[in-house]
Amino acid sequence: MENLLDKIVSFAKRRGFIFPSSEIYGGLANTYDYGPLGVELKNSIKNIWWKKFVQQRDDMVGIDAALIMNTEVWKASGHLKEFYDSLLQCKKCNSIFREDEISGLPIDPSSPSKIEEIKNFLKDLTCPNSKCNQKGNFTLPTLFNLMFETNLGPVKNEKSKVYFRPETAQAMFVDFKQVLDTNPRLRLPFGIAQIGKAFRNEITPGNFIFRTREFEQMEIEYFVKEEEWGKWFEYWRKEMWDWIINGLGLDKNHIHELEVPDSERAHYSKRTIDFEYDFPFGRKELYGLAYRGDFDLKNHYKKAPYKDPDSGEEFYFHVIEPTWGVDRSFLAILCDSYREEKERVVLKLKPHLAPYKAAIFPLLANKPELLKLARKIYDDLRQNFMVAFDDRGNIGKRYYSQDEIGTPYCITVDFESLEKDDVTIRDRDTMLQERVKIKDLIKILEKKLNS
Repeated sequence: MENLLDKIVSFAKRRGFIFPSSEIYGGLANTYDYGPLGVELKNSIKNIWWKKFVQQRDDMVGIDAALIMNTEVWKASGHLKEFYDSLLQCKKCNSIFREDEISGLPIDPSSPSKIEEIKNFLKDLTCPNSKCNQKGNFTLPTLFNLMFETNLGPVKNEKSKVYFRPETAQAMFVDFKQVLDTNPRLRLPFGIAQIGKAFRNEITPGNFIFRTREFEQMEIEYFVKEEEWGKWFEYWRKEMWDWIINGLGLDKNHIHELEVPDSERAHYSKRTIDFEYDFPFGRKELYGLAYRGDFDLKNHYKKAPYKDPDSGEEFYFHVIEPTWGVDRSFLAILCDSYREEKERVVLKLKPHLAPYKAAIFPLLANKPELLKLARKIYDDLRQNFMVAFDDRGNIGKRYYSQDEIGTPYCITVDFESLEKDDVTIRDRDTMLQERVKIKDLIKILEKKLNS
């Protein structure tokens, strides 16, 4: 679909999914707020993920850690030394580009042996900014630390310097021993899960909510024996595919695996697979699956933090890390679900993801008896589901309004409802209607949403 991203951005603002942040003050570049419908969809993603990977498993526990941690954490993890991007700038238009955005740029710009090669390359490089197109007018690449720095306490000096976490993973390693001590039932293999914000001072954020400086992750650190890492890597690979297809309902033809080569992997990774999605702006990373070895636990713990209760053996676990981006999940869902049909726009979300699971309409708003019954049904249903109530205008327009925001079922109270204690349920995708008893509505909706 042409200009799909532009349509998604406009739709998301118009219908209350995502707003530009601080807009009444001119906004703040690449920051966004999730509106009333957006927060419901986002919560659905997170709640379903937590239910699947934590609540319904015996081998998983969760934590919710602080956004700011002791700076020693980031020294031990390697982030203070390794967490850099290389950037270069066009002297003509002042546009800044990451190294990976410049095709053919010689890697490792910090190596003296590469400087002359890089200079020769830059002489023939045309600025990727279409409004500039200046040739051979670039700075040499420089390294840029991606962590957000701030100060803790009233005095600003080197000792007060701290960082907002650039990932959620490290807290799960730092809290590892405390989690074990307070959960003696845990046996190998097991995992620690967390949903939370992370912050990266990205050089070139963009493409709506795809790349922002503040984002949310759903992440698991799964602890295994070294000799079994390959088996569990494949296990989590399948689990991630199941989440993509059955959890989010994404078209599997839009998803592609990329084996990340050694030169492009994070400093801690021994193997990484990226799950890429066909976004309107190109094929880009959606999720990642990494084998981190025992890098993290050995850096944080001088002594092996685990003693097998049966054998007495002490050892460091190896770690499989599946990571899901909440915001990128949200964007992929919108792109995959947005449809323009002849007379309507419809968001074909999986029903369990929809912001509102159902909408309740009185056929006519000026009939007190219909309004009263519709309100009672609404009050009963919202004890169990997020539902909407709408008594404005033409019933057909109300249907199409709910179709556009992805509400899977619309329940209409009409004059027959007063006599027979039943209502019509309209399906968003087929637009077919059926009559059901009011007393059965909760069970019917539960069955439809769980199917």
